[in-house]
Amino acid sequence: MSTPNLPDHSRNGELFARAQKTTPGGVNSPVRAFKSVGGTPRFITRAEGPYFWDADGKRYIDYIGSWGPAIVGHAHPEVVKAVQDAAARGLSFGAPTEGEVLMAEEICRLVPSIEQVRLVSSGTEATMSALRLARGATGRDKIVKFEGCYHGHADSLLVKAGSGLLTFGNPTSAGVPEDFVKHTLVLDYNNVAQLEDAFASMGDTIACVIVEPVAGNMNLVKATAEFLRRMRELCTKHGAILIFDEVMSGFRVGLGGAQALYDIVPDLTALGKVIGGGMPVAAFGGRADLMHNMAPVGAVYQAGTLSGNPVAVAAGMTTLKLVQEPGFYTRLAATSARLVAGLSGAAKEADISFCADSLGGMFGMYFSDDIPASYAEMMAADKSRFNAFFHGMLDEGVYFAPAAFEAGFVSAQHSDAVIDETIAAARRVFAKLD
Repeated sequence: MSTPNLPDHSRNGELFARAQKTTPGGVNSPVRAFKSVGGTPRFITRAEGPYFWDADGKRYIDYIGSWGPAIVGHAHPEVVKAVQDAAARGLSFGAPTEGEVLMAEEICRLVPSIEQVRLVSSGTEATMSALRLARGATGRDKIVKFEGCYHGHADSLLVKAGSGLLTFGNPTSAGVPEDFVKHTLVLDYNNVAQLEDAFASMGDTIACVIVEPVAGNMNLVKATAEFLRRMRELCTKHGAILIFDEVMSGFRVGLGGAQALYDIVPDLTALGKVIGGGMPVAAFGGRADLMHNMAPVGAVYQAGTLSGNPVAVAAGMTTLKLVQEPGFYTRLAATSARLVAGLSGAAKEADISFCADSLGGMFGMYFSDDIPASYAEMMAADKSRFNAFFHGMLDEGVYFAPAAFEAGFVSAQHSDAVIDETIAAARRVFAKLD
């Protein structure tokens, strides 16, 4: 296996050294820096189908898929053509386009809980705006989130748990004032009793509960049906807004997102990733009466120069068309299940403590005996063994997320042969792990 702490004189290494002179950490998003796993980030030059190639010309089977959007595979010909055609008509207008109307209609049709929707450019914008809307509509300040769920880098959401039950959170980032998070209560994911206690204590002051119904930022962790059902009941009883953050799970785990699989109707939903098809598109939407609080109709302000960008919307609309082909999600889920079964089998052969799980086109790998149900359980996994596995697979030409606490993604272009190649590589790597 590679030795990630030795000097790297490759083209990737040269680019990383240059990048660090002009960009903090050499990257424009922290996880790309390989800080968690060590070594040199791969600078990608091109991608096609289930593969991408780095600056040294090495090909990798890609299991991050731009962190979720590449559900139909990289550089899908129909998506590329839609982008080229849209770009030829102009890159941005600062005025409404028919494409925005068509995308809004399509989202509302596919996600019945969304009666009206506002397009934005990033998942952080979507969740931040949904949060402001919930506070504006209810006239309340307090919000509830869950340990291990990531909702973007807005100040009031960069919060970790307080020192005890029903204590408010603490900032997880420098530069976030205590005053910004003093109204944020952080509870344990999948802990129904804590949720009930929180509402019993302060339910009439809670503006909203925001949750990833399928968590993907502490690796893949599924919510229990009871947890989400009780959350819906408590929000309804106390007049709080239930926000589903489906930036990652929306159109990834199924056509209607996680809310369709769980049969839970949130008040507001944040979407991103797949709806952009690899371009910067996100959205938030929900009940019409709530959305009527948004400017220019209501008093809750939100704006964006590039919101609904015509080129990005073209990519997203084409992707949404492709995922509606008959059997798309059945095949996607089968691919994920085949991958995790093969990885688990390979680990078992090597007597490695390992398990894996999947839902739709998402999957998780855990160097532990049991599939985690919370942040604390996920944190107990063997991070050092994951790091060794990651670098071993990288050497084999398989690119998983460069952190133990990130979900993985398959695309429609990950064929049986590609999955078999991955499992064969994993068998070789597991056999070398201590």
